[in-house]
Amino acid sequence: MIVINNDSNYKMSDDIYDDVIRTESERVEMMVAIYESADCVRDHNFLPETNKHRPLQQTGCDCRKNRNSRAAAVCLVLLCVLLLTAVIVLCVHIHTKNTNYTKETQQLLTKITNLTEDRDLLRTKITNLTEERDQLLTKNINLKNERDGLLSKNINLAKQRDQINQEKSELLKSLCEMDEWIYQSSFYFISSKWKSWTESRRCCTERGADLITINNREKQEFIQKISGGAGVWIGLTDSDEEGRWKWVDGSTLTSGFSFWWSGEPNGPTGENCVVSYPSGWYNCPCNEAFKWICEKQIFKK
Repeated sequence: MIVINNDSNYKMSDDIYDDVIRTESERVEMMVAIYESADCVRDHNFLPETNKHRPLQQTGCDCRKNRNSRAAAVCLVLLCVLLLTAVIVLCVHIHTKNTNYTKETQQLLTKITNLTEDRDLLRTKITNLTEERDQLLTKNINLKNERDGLLSKNINLAKQRDQINQEKSELLKSLCEMDEWIYQSSFYFISSKWKSWTESRRCCTERGADLITINNREKQEFIQKISGGAGVWIGLTDSDEEGRWKWVDGSTLTSGFSFWWSGEPNGPTGENCVVSYPSGWYNCPCNEAFKWICEKQIFKK
């Protein structure tokens, strides 16, 4: 951007104006002196014969009068010229100032335009930064929510870990107390005594177990092996609803494995409990006495 020094231009115009005035003043003085000399010579040489015999004092006075009048006229003309010159110089000076003012105005307008563009750019940047800030705030909120979710999961995992450790402790304690239990994916206890189905189940629950649930053939074969061919109570009954056989863990018989002997279940409505033999299952009255098998899972469901 070109910057115009207005003070230098104004000083230059003032110097030109002073030079013109000084030159014109000197020129006026020189012309006045020349005219005075010429008038005196002319008046002396071309006087009429009658005037030649006048006294020298009178001739000199007339010469001075003519010279003064002519000098005044010349001064008036030169003053007009000087005034015209001053007007011209003043007009030039004013035109120069106006030109400088116009250039300054254009420069100021250009600066204003540039500043307006810079302002718009800054506004755009501020808008973009505001949007980025809002996005970062949203991300921070999401990260905070994720962090809270992870903390909640960690708390739940810690609770599960503590529960597993507690179950392990209980299991180790139970293992120390189980000399008569058999282990195969779960712990099994076969009684040596004979009791009713209800008393047999109570003995199991006192040991932290329940009557055995048989849900596949492998388990049925395992029960036949450890029972030695004797009949044992299992955890199957329809005492809650006649004809709807249900295991002690809440699952229904129709949804899983069954090993009924041919023709079973049968008998009167009082035969609501099941005894397992190597040949199959039989429904019997719950108050009859049989051995029983307890089942204790390693980890509770």
